[in-house]
Order: sequence, then structure tokens, then C-alpha cells
Amino acid sequence: MNLVSLEEAAAFVASGNRVFVQGAAMTPNTLVNAICQRHKELKQVEIISIHTDGEVLFAQDPYRAAFRINTCFVGSNMRQAVNTNQGDYIPIFLSEIHLLFRRGILPLDVAVVQVSPPDKHGYCSLGVSVDITLPAVQQAKKVIAQLNPHVPRTHGDGIIHISQIDALVEVPEPIHRYPGAPISETEARIGAHVASLVEDGATLQMGIGNIPNAVLQNLGGHRRLGIHTEMFSDGILPLVDSGVITGEEKRLDTNKIVTSFAAGSQALYDFVDDNPLVHFREAAYTNDTAHIRANPRVTAINSAIEIDLTGQVCADTIGSFQYSGVGGQMDFIRGASLSEGGKPIFALPSTTARGISKITPFLQHGAGVTTTRAHVHYVVTEYGVVNLFGKNLQQRAKALISIAHPQHREALEAAARERFG
Repeated sequence: MNLVSLEEAAAFVASGNRVFVQGAAMTPNTLVNAICQRHKELKQVEIISIHTDGEVLFAQDPYRAAFRINTCFVGSNMRQAVNTNQGDYIPIFLSEIHLLFRRGILPLDVAVVQVSPPDKHGYCSLGVSVDITLPAVQQAKKVIAQLNPHVPRTHGDGIIHISQIDALVEVPEPIHRYPGAPISETEARIGAHVASLVEDGATLQMGIGNIPNAVLQNLGGHRRLGIHTEMFSDGILPLVDSGVITGEEKRLDTNKIVTSFAAGSQALYDFVDDNPLVHFREAAYTNDTAHIRANPRVTAINSAIEIDLTGQVCADTIGSFQYSGVGGQMDFIRGASLSEGGKPIFALPSTTARGISKITPFLQHGAGVTTTRAHVHYVVTEYGVVNLFGKNLQQRAKALISIAHPQHREALEAAARERFG
């Protein structure tokens, strides 16, 4: 093994390099921040990533003068940088990010990742974040890695031979964990509504957060459910233990839980460690619409920041403020639509925490359309479920108003009359 000091590994990055950083629970913060400590000697280093977690010094003063953020998904630790002149965001589907690397559109000089210790054959695991990390590692000129015994060894595509890593630094520390939060009454009602749409034998896609967890808590009476998703969290564990999730009716990867990354508690990481039931694949596979639609009754559960009366969904900006990213929402909404018996679902509270309606006459000025109105089928709030598929604009407006918060329905009805007559 090419074990080196932290300083020696950080020295692999040079001025003008484009550097990929692995994300989510696997963000290699120690190594990344060691690179940032060289900020006085580095210039114009471009950082490419999706969602990263923990403290990343390249987004902070005085380090950020040497770095330029160019991210494909925005997390909380990068929002300020991306919404100022220190960084920018690339609108792109998660399923297509790998093409930036493989087609040489954004050639990578260095990939900075975190891996498990090698097995007896010399193979390390990329742990719980294979997503776009695998193509980045395959395409980067140099790979430097934190070698961490806390990284779960996951089955699937996320393996890399020790000979492919140019420098390794031993960093034995827990990977990022994500504690759950209590589910509110509103979230519980949304979860029950969404669960009523899930059929036995369905293939589920869901993310992290209270609404997905509220849905999963209502599925204890279901049977033969499968998982094909871009990510999952702790909410699936009780359903696996109780035999609700079996994957037996999936036509692609039958009996397997398929994902590109995972984020949650230590119990989740213990579950996926060396577990042949769970296959971690790159996002080019999990988010390929052809793969998604191959399974029956794909039920895709996604969120939204706001939705207008015609069904346009904004899920990644607040006005012109870049809040997150396109991610895999459209990949799965379309895949579910094309799946036999599939159901693409948007689940959201009717109002923000400040009482502002999330169902609006128009999207905010500057807002991005994450999912077009032609792709939107089911919309769920705590006040019920509507299906917009096949409805004209006036019918859509009427349906959406029926599940808006009662305090906002009169104003929405007036806006609809003004628009549609």
C-alpha cells in the first residue's frame, strides 16, 4: 500500500487542477481540509462534487481564495458560496453526471475519496457513496484516499483495487451519521396518504427525511415490496426485518435492494456492511430510466419546494437562490411514469414553516422548474391526494386547490379565476 502522510497526500493537488470530492456520508473531510491548508500556495483549484457533508474549508475564508466551487448539487455547507461569486452550480440529472467525466467534458486531475481497508485480494470499498464516485475514480488522473476501517464494505460496483490509488492516508474516524427527527402530525398525515397509494409488490424509490420515513412507517401491512432507488436511509430497516421488503417481484435485480448511496445511523451502516442483499451501483445505473421502468409498479416519492397551479414543480431553488439541485428527481419521476402500474408522487406539506402556501398561482420569480407539469401525476399534502395526469390546466388548478391549506384556498381560487376566467 502506498501509505503516506496527510501532507504528502495533499501535495498531489496542484494549482489549476480540477478536483473531485466524494460526498454525503463518505465526504473525506480530513484529507480535503489538509488540501485547503495549502491555500497560500494554490491558485484556481476547481472543486467538483455533489452534496458534501461536514466542514469544508474551501467554502470558507481565508481558504476559499484558492478554490472555485463548481458543484452538481448544493448542500448547506456550500449554499453561501454557490449563491455568491465564489462558486456555481451545474444543472444536470444525477443519471448524466458521469458523462461529464467519461466524455472529457470536465476532465478530472485528482479524485479525493474515502475507502475501506483492502481485502485479501487488494480491493477497497467506496462504502456507502458509489453514485458518481466510481466514474470519477475511473477517470481521474490521480486518486488519493482516506483509508478508514469505519467505512462499510458494500457489495455491488463500488470497489477499487489498491493499485489504482496513488496515495493513502490512514484516517480512522466514523463516517457521517444522520440522526432522525420526530415526525410531526402533518408529516404523519402525508405519510399515511402516500402509503395508501403503494400497492403490494411495488418497487419503491424514496429519499431521506421525515416524509419518506412517515411513508415507510405506514407500510408494515404491505407485502413483497422492492427497493430500486438512488439512496435510502434507516426507514427501510424495520421493513426488511419484518419481511415486507423482499424484492421478489422486481424484474431487474430480483431480491436485491439497489441504491447508489445511503445515509443514516450507525445501524444502517452496520446493515449494509458486507451484506449481499444490498447492491450499491453507480447513479448511471440506478437512475437510468430504462432500468427504473423495468420493474413493476415503481412508486417514486419525491419532494418539492413549491408547485404552481398548472403542476410545475420547483424542488431545487427558492426564487433565484440555489438551494439544492436537480438530482435524480426527474430520472425517477419519468421512470415511474413508464413503469407498468407505476406511480410518480410528489409529497409536501401544504405550507412552509412560516405559513406560506407551497401551492402557488405562479412559481417565485427566478425559480427553476425541476419537473415539468407534463411529468407530474400524483401530488400529496396533509389534506389529501390528487392525480393530475390527463387533466387540463383548469382541472389541475381545481385539484391542487383542494389539497392546499384551507386558509389559502380562497386566494388560490381567485388567482385561478383571474388566470383561466
